Amino acid sequence: MIARISGVVAGKKENTLILDTGGMCYEVLIPLAVMNSIKEEKTFEEKVELITYHYFQMSQTSAVPILIGFQNDIEKEFFEKFISVSGIGPKAACRALAEPFSVIAGAIDRGDEVYLKKLPGIGSRKAAEIVAKLRGRVGKYGLIQDDERRETKNEKEDIKSDALEILLQLQYKKNEAENMIEKALQREPELKTSEELLNEVYRERSGK
Repeated sequence: MIARISGVVAGKKENTLILDTGGMCYEVLIPLAVMNSIKEEKTFEEKVELITYHYFQMSQTSAVPILIGFQNDIEKEFFEKFISVSGIGPKAACRALAEPFSVIAGAIDRGDEVYLKKLPGIGSRKAAEIVAKLRGRVGKYGLIQDDERRETKNEKEDIKSDALEILLQLQYKKNEAENMIEKALQREPELKTSEELLNEVYRERSGK
C-alpha cells in the first residue's frame, strides 16, 4: 500500500494533483478543503508531500488503484471516520469534504444536519446518518486549525485560474479564454467552482 507520496506538481484540476515523483507521475485525489490549504501554503512549482489513503475501486472486471491525499495523519483520520458512515465511499467523501474539516467536525458534534446536508452529495438522510454514527466521536478534529477562510477575491481568482488552464488545454487562445471567463462571471457572479464557471462559459457561447 502507498502510505505517503512526494513530488513536484505536474498538473492539477479542481480536486486532483498529478505528482511527478521522478520519472513516474501519480494522480492523487484531494478533498477541496485540503486543496485550498495546499494552494495557500505552496506555489505549484514546489515539492508537495502528502499522506495517502490507498484503496482499490472494484468492478466486475477490474480493480483500479486510487490515491487520496492529505497534509497530515489527522486529516486522514477524519476522512476515515467520515467513510465509516454507511453509504459514503472514499470518492463520495472526497467530494463532500469541501469545507474545513474542523468546521464539518463541529457541525457533526452539534448535530447540525442543516449544515451537513449542504455539503456536496450529502442530502438530508445522509446528514442524519453522519450525525447518528459520528456525533461525540470527532471532537478532536474540531481543533484542526484550518477554519480561516480565504477572502472571496482569492477564491474567485483560484476558480478563474483553474478554468483558464482548462480552456488553454482545449486550444482556446489566452485572450479569448479570459474574455469568455469574464463574460460568464458578469452573467453569474456567484459561481463557486471552476466546473460551474466552465458550464456558464458554455452557456454563454451557445446563447442559452
